[in-house]
Amino acid sequence: MSTCWIKVSQICNSPIFAITKQIIRQKLFSTRMIVLLPILILFLPGMAWGFSDPDVMLPGGIKPADTMEVMFFTSLGIVFAATMGGVILSFDGVSRDRDSGVLEIKLSQPIQRDTYSNSIMLGHWFSILIPTWVLWGISMILVANRLDDYPPVNEIIFSFVSVALILLWYVQFTLIASTLTKDQGTSVAFGIGTWFLFTFLWALITSMVAYASGVEIGDSKDAGWITLEGFLDLLSPNGVFHHLLEINLPDIDRGVPSYVSILAAIIWSVLPWLWFNSRMRHIQP
Repeated sequence: MSTCWIKVSQICNSPIFAITKQIIRQKLFSTRMIVLLPILILFLPGMAWGFSDPDVMLPGGIKPADTMEVMFFTSLGIVFAATMGGVILSFDGVSRDRDSGVLEIKLSQPIQRDTYSNSIMLGHWFSILIPTWVLWGISMILVANRLDDYPPVNEIIFSFVSVALILLWYVQFTLIASTLTKDQGTSVAFGIGTWFLFTFLWALITSMVAYASGVEIGDSKDAGWITLEGFLDLLSPNGVFHHLLEINLPDIDRGVPSYVSILAAIIWSVLPWLWFNSRMRHIQP
């Protein structure tokens, strides 16, 4: 027990923990979070309550039947609100200190640059993840109680992990953009542009590829369209997120095996993180 306590104490006193905690505290109590919270509440518990209404009928005659299916539709709130929240909280994660000259001072401290870059990533990720997870949990409790349907623990955990991953991906994109620019305006423009591409324009790209391939666009009964859309979604963080959630929905099959979706999620998580660490190792304040 004493050995375990010593290890916990060492972690809590480590530079990576201290910097991460400082960033989380700054972001959670910032003006941006005050603006974001009502939006997150509207998009997560609000949408979950609406989709769990026994009389609700979605376009195409779809009527959610169980908790995980309702949460799948509620995930639209993650895609539209929580990911944008990650962008808003992270766009100046590096560029602000770089523009003010503070970055040079921080990088001159006696800690490894990888430790500092990992702290920046974890701090900004947890800043949006903590309130999102809380609201996602509240949404799931509301839906489960309203439908009297309680999903297995493994499905609940998998949905929380999926939410965490998509937030990580958008935070990574935004922080990488923050290392590539020296002013905050360009950084936020790049972050919002990336969010806009994957959230709104990706459907257009999919349609263009389908048209060039001779596949009928938007036909939900066409196996060719479903498969093409499914595999192209692996190139989009939003698409991979939905593939992960669909693992808990056996009625949905878009031709992409579960292991492929999980592999894509790992790639989307690891490669940008390594790129960010590389950028921070070679960045010139």
